Amino acid sequence: MAIIITDECINCGACEPECPNNAIYEGADDWKYSDGTDLKGKMVLPNGKEIDADAEIEALNDEVYFIVPDKCTECVGFHEEPQCAAVCPVDCCIPDENNVESQEELENKQKFMHND
Repeated sequence: MAIIITDECINCGACEPECPNNAIYEGADDWKYSDGTDLKGKMVLPNGKEIDADAEIEALNDEVYFIVPDKCTECVGFHEEPQCAAVCPVDCCIPDENNVESQEELENKQKFMHND
């Protein structure tokens, strides 16, 4: 499952540079699927969603850092545990119960985004 950042976030920014998928953005920042990935142009994600990887998308949260669920792999393929949660000083990076994915789905997403 993806990780979410709760409203308890203190906006310290420790999590953002730790994300190997560039799935974490500062509150109010627009984002792209192509940021930090090998995704380019119009394509279909493993979950079936059609996207334009180069299009800017409106921030998911205007107040605190946020994680894009379609880009989050819980660091599968890179680390043993989610790095955002490991470095968060207030423990506000938690599993997102609304975005549950199997280990295989997370592995496939990581390979898809990084052309492994």
